[in-house]
Amino acid sequence: MTRVGDTLLEVDGLRAGYTDVDVVHEVSLRVNAGEVVCIIGPNGAGKSTLIKAIAGLLVPRAGAIRIDGIDVTGTRPHRLVKLGLAYVPQLDNVFPNLTVQENLEMGAFADRQYMSERLDSVYRWFTMLGARRRTRAATLSGGQRQMLALGRALMAGPKLLMLDEPSAGLAPTVVDDIFGTVAEINAGGLAILLVEQNARRALAMSHRGYVLDLGRNRFEGPGRDLLIDPKVVDLYLGGGGRIEGAPPAGPDVP
Repeated sequence: MTRVGDTLLEVDGLRAGYTDVDVVHEVSLRVNAGEVVCIIGPNGAGKSTLIKAIAGLLVPRAGAIRIDGIDVTGTRPHRLVKLGLAYVPQLDNVFPNLTVQENLEMGAFADRQYMSERLDSVYRWFTMLGARRRTRAATLSGGQRQMLALGRALMAGPKLLMLDEPSAGLAPTVVDDIFGTVAEINAGGLAILLVEQNARRALAMSHRGYVLDLGRNRFEGPGRDLLIDPKVVDLYLGGGGRIEGAPPAGPDVP
């Protein structure tokens, strides 16, 4: 059994890409049990490619991925779910023609033993979903769909929840709700790996962070330390920085 603080996910020297083009070059990272770890960087840095490779949607060309010390490099997504990995993509993350509850039930395909208890938990986390459980997902707003996608991932009872740009395209008040819920879920002990365009917000809530640039590790360290690192601020968080959605640098961190 994984204990708080144990290494849950290890990525070592990962190389991945599309057709004959490498996008991620020798990237390494780790997520310990109970942590929030974020991946930030400019557009085109390889963040989404990296998380897709970890989630089994891309076969790495080199390197290794381990969960609880078990090599899962190249393992198919449905098998990773059974090992405790849940992934929420940025787009196309719900079944629009199914109801809210049917979407959630789909999330429990790998283990239906605790489906009833997990449904109750998800409806406590997201009261809006409980109120609209018989509604087709196609009728939900963007923020509601994101909450549904999060809820469906939680239905698998994961050890690690991976989120790809959960705040993308959402109104500020909805972004507050999403980040607040993610923090509460982590407070319950679930480890989270977060790819996020809102770099300041992600670093502020993360135990540790990684900065990717041109598909390579550029900086890493505690999230709060990266927020005040002069090089990170100048290159990625300042007014002239390259991360879209990042507010200007300043002495106060929201």
